[in-house]
Amino acid sequence: MKNILVVGGAGYIGSHTVKMLASRGYNPVVYDNLSKGHRQAVEGLPFEEGDLGDKTRLKEVFQQYQIEAVMHFAAFIEVGESVKEPSKYYHNNVASVLNLLDAMQESGVKYFVFSSTAATFGEPVQPQINESHPQQPINPYGNTKLMVEKMLEDFDRAYGLKSVALRYFNASGADDSGCIGESHTPETHLIPLVLQAAAGKRPSIKVFGSDYPTPDGTCVRDYVHVNDLARAHILALEKMEKENKSLRYNLGSGSGFSVAELIQEAKAVTGVDFKVEYEARRAGDPAVLVADPSKAQAELGWKPMYNLKQIITTAWNWEKNRRF
Repeated sequence: MKNILVVGGAGYIGSHTVKMLASRGYNPVVYDNLSKGHRQAVEGLPFEEGDLGDKTRLKEVFQQYQIEAVMHFAAFIEVGESVKEPSKYYHNNVASVLNLLDAMQESGVKYFVFSSTAATFGEPVQPQINESHPQQPINPYGNTKLMVEKMLEDFDRAYGLKSVALRYFNASGADDSGCIGESHTPETHLIPLVLQAAAGKRPSIKVFGSDYPTPDGTCVRDYVHVNDLARAHILALEKMEKENKSLRYNLGSGSGFSVAELIQEAKAVTGVDFKVEYEARRAGDPAVLVADPSKAQAELGWKPMYNLKQIITTAWNWEKNRRF
């Protein structure tokens, strides 16, 4: 049984990955400062409260549990906030990761799985984004993630630290059990906002832009279920350890759905005809962002198992019965 330190493991994607790791015979140890995560999301599993800025605390945990690999889910992720408060993002998303990597080096831990993002690519220059697409972020959030990817390349060359960078597109959905799901404060992601409108927790859902060069004028995005992402983390960890080399993958379904299509599907799943309001475009929102996941499919044997209806259904079940 391998001991895996899951940093930010009490958060949205982290908690789903922790649950799957445990179900597959791993021993996940959650390390989280609970600034964004929820203790209830990882009940019954080893939990250590701590901050990535505390190298002494990190090394204590590495030694106590004899950690063999680290998964990182502890980034700040709000694009708009990153533009307004870049210092906050560079401290947490870059400096704290450097501190973690140093602690790993000093503790002899050589395997690292990093949650990266499609935001490292910036404005798309082709219909589907593969791993060779130019990485030209257009906001501080994307910049911070790309900086860590570059740091990991340097750490591999200099110290032999192996890493996987997984570039998510739109993480979505909730666990089939309904016990854990998406819970951000404030909430900025489209599907939970839509479902909060369906549940009567919001007066309407606001759609930013109806004049994009897409079939219905609204943005097109690639939605991938959180459990599919969790499975990709485990497959990538196993391949990295087996081959002892660093890897990079884009994780998406390869299919795009417009905001308008998603809203119609949500109305069908919930049975609620909630109010939709259209507003002006937001700066920096590309018209289309869709992954080319063929490399992950070929090398990891990974393919998303949830379609859009299933994503919304699991998220709706969580929204109706959420515990935190």
